[in-house]
Amino acid sequence: MKRVYKYVLFAAALGTAGLGAMAQMGPKADHPEVVHMGGMHQGDSAKMTERNNRHLSTLKNKLHITASQESAWTTFAAAMQPPAKPNATWPNRAELDKLTTPERIDKMKQLRAQHHETMLAHMSQRDDALKALYSTLNAEQKKVLDAEHSRMGSHGRDHQRMKS
Repeated sequence: MKRVYKYVLFAAALGTAGLGAMAQMGPKADHPEVVHMGGMHQGDSAKMTERNNRHLSTLKNKLHITASQESAWTTFAAAMQPPAKPNATWPNRAELDKLTTPERIDKMKQLRAQHHETMLAHMSQRDDALKALYSTLNAEQKKVLDAEHSRMGSHGRDHQRMKS
């Protein structure tokens, strides 16, 4: 599986796992209206975006994108950006506290399903943008992109081996 997709799937899995934990966590003391997602902060999103942009810039340079490919590249680069506000539909702690445990479970199940659906739509958008970009590349550029994605895929496998 390609590295980009592994990251998206990993992020979706973390988000889904965090939803269950979120129902049990208390609000942040200084922002009671915010449900805290164990460790995810605004700065993390900014760092992820910065890292993503550095990667895209490096990839664009390696591919030597031409003027005729620029439109497909722009669409691809936009699709590769992390979703703006993945937590926008999550209820605050006060709303969750009004629910009984079975209602809270059902609410969290519904939110996880919505989150999953949103993530799948985002991944499909990325897939389509990557395919569109790939179709504009010449043979040498396709080799570079194939090698980059192959390398990305092996990174995930190496990471799994290191955890074992």
